Amino acid sequence: MKRDIREIAESGRWSVEILSQLLSLRGEAQKALLLLGGEYLQNYRGREVYYRGLVEFSNLCTKDCFYCGIRKGNRHTERYDLPDEAIIAAARFALEHRYGSLVLQSGERDDPAFVDRMDRLLQIIKKETDGKLGITLSLGEQSPETYRRWFNSGAHRYLLRIETSDETLYRQLHPDNDKHRFQKRMECLRSIQRVGYQTGTGVMIGLPGQTLNHLAEDLLFIKTFDVDMVGMGPYIEHEETPLYDRRSELWSLQERFLTSLNMVACLRLMMPDINIAATTAMQAIDPVGREKAIQAGANVIMPNITPSNHRKDYLLYQNKPCTDEGADDCSHCLSIRLEMIGHHPGYDQWGDSPHYFKRMQR
Repeated sequence: MKRDIREIAESGRWSVEILSQLLSLRGEAQKALLLLGGEYLQNYRGREVYYRGLVEFSNLCTKDCFYCGIRKGNRHTERYDLPDEAIIAAARFALEHRYGSLVLQSGERDDPAFVDRMDRLLQIIKKETDGKLGITLSLGEQSPETYRRWFNSGAHRYLLRIETSDETLYRQLHPDNDKHRFQKRMECLRSIQRVGYQTGTGVMIGLPGQTLNHLAEDLLFIKTFDVDMVGMGPYIEHEETPLYDRRSELWSLQERFLTSLNMVACLRLMMPDINIAATTAMQAIDPVGREKAIQAGANVIMPNITPSNHRKDYLLYQNKPCTDEGADDCSHCLSIRLEMIGHHPGYDQWGDSPHYFKRMQR
């Protein structure tokens, strides 16, 4: 089976039919797929796993996405917005612990005060860390001018998850208004690429109404869009969201997890030189879920360095792991976990995607 999958990967002739079949694999056939994904990772990227210190600095959000626990309409979450000093301290922590990179993530806002604040913070962080810390932003939909401004102030990677590349399914996940348009999401992704960011996107796996064909189309979209990094994982429902009412339509958590592993492996075979994150949603289902994702082809992990007293308030989904650990505990734990599966942290490195540099030379 592994030889057959290798022949498909080497041919590069990917289709919805082929990918749907691969995503459905279980048992020994799935094991062959995951092993090949891990082999491709080692051949193309080595055994290093790059750390991105994650700072979820605010759960204030202007969006009302039906799947998200920090949506504007959720009246049962305690809102917070970390002061600048706490964010800068987290950046110093990332540098001192040799993470190499930082991810700044929050709910979606595009008001002038927020844009100005982020611009200022980026400049301060670059100065405070002597330019040694790579910076990824995950701050949602913005104008092309804002993306360029933040890029010029020091951010060099941007993650904007498409969530699903199927427009009909996308509309089922969002309110029907101008703040939640599929085409706007697409145009923002194009703007991010045009500005010059290493561009990241991703999808949720196991949504109500989603099929393996949808997910196969997602993989083809990611490849066609020529992204540099991907963060994707199982959809996990949150009881304070409208989509929770459709929980009877969901695959089991185990099926969502196993399909997510296959998605990671397939994408590694399709795009061997990109960065793929082992997301925390994997660990929310399986205690060693992130390790299994790495063994299937993921090479980025995001230790949460948000002050622990606020982690419980940034719940995009239920049962999110590591909400009660300190940043030091998280860092030490991850290093041990990686060593146990034959990988090691890429300390003091930005861990940029080789795919990005090839893309920029075309």
